[in-house]
Amino acid sequence: MSIIAEKTEFACPELETFLKALALEEGLAENTIQAYRRDLTDFIRHIGKNEAGDISKKDVRDYLGGLYSVGLNPSTVNRRLSAIRKYLNFTGNSKVVADDIQGPKLARRLPVVLSVREVQKILELPDKEDERSIRDRAILELLYATGMRISELIGLERAVFVPEITYIMVSGKGGKERLVPLGHFAIGAVGKYLNIARPLLARGKPDDNRLFITRHGRGFSRSGMWKLIHGYIRKAGISKKVTPHTFRHSFATHLLEGGADLRVVQELLGHASINTTQIYTHLNHQYLLEIHRQFHPRARKP
Repeated sequence: MSIIAEKTEFACPELETFLKALALEEGLAENTIQAYRRDLTDFIRHIGKNEAGDISKKDVRDYLGGLYSVGLNPSTVNRRLSAIRKYLNFTGNSKVVADDIQGPKLARRLPVVLSVREVQKILELPDKEDERSIRDRAILELLYATGMRISELIGLERAVFVPEITYIMVSGKGGKERLVPLGHFAIGAVGKYLNIARPLLARGKPDDNRLFITRHGRGFSRSGMWKLIHGYIRKAGISKKVTPHTFRHSFATHLLEGGADLRVVQELLGHASINTTQIYTHLNHQYLLEIHRQFHPRARKP
């Protein structure tokens, strides 16, 4: 039986109950719910057992072995194991079959970060005065100013931006909200977009309450927003392997390099645990070396 779920009719009442509980109790985004659905559907189809109570430790191990055999990335295997554990815990079976099963160890990979100069180069690219350039400049300035996720950016509504208030309310994972400060450049760019560009983009189109809209007057999809941002990264001639989180990583790293407290960066990013934020303290070893040489009394030759 295939490890990768096929698109055929499938029914598992326990799985549907679990997914509804995730959506209601944890407030997870729709794309996260669908990821759980795909992973668990593949697992249940592979073992051929619709009843969670019938699933054994051997079933889980055999499934993981199948994932290894088709060469899935270790992080993908761990994600699927995590979904299985959560599902079996929800159905009352986790302690019996999955808690002591270990996934593959992951190598700690540091995220790619843009330099301050590279970010400035990107921010300067939308330099025309047409509505799309004004909008794009506002998007890039806001993304770098706040470090928000792309999913958070596209979910912003017009009402959250009040130019007289130097903060913006961001709705993060699980519906958790946080206030993030805005700088002068971001406030100016978004204000100009709302006053000049957005009315032109929305003219004659159905009303959409989201802050940033496409030329069709609708809010962006996640892939559409990333395509726009990545286009400017390429246009700037940056060859680094960037991801949708690259601006977020750069935001956090530049704050820490400027002397910001780790707890403050944790709050701005909306991380539940400071352990997640600590990865940014390991990013720029050259910067740390320069600081050490500059300030430590025994670091330089007399």
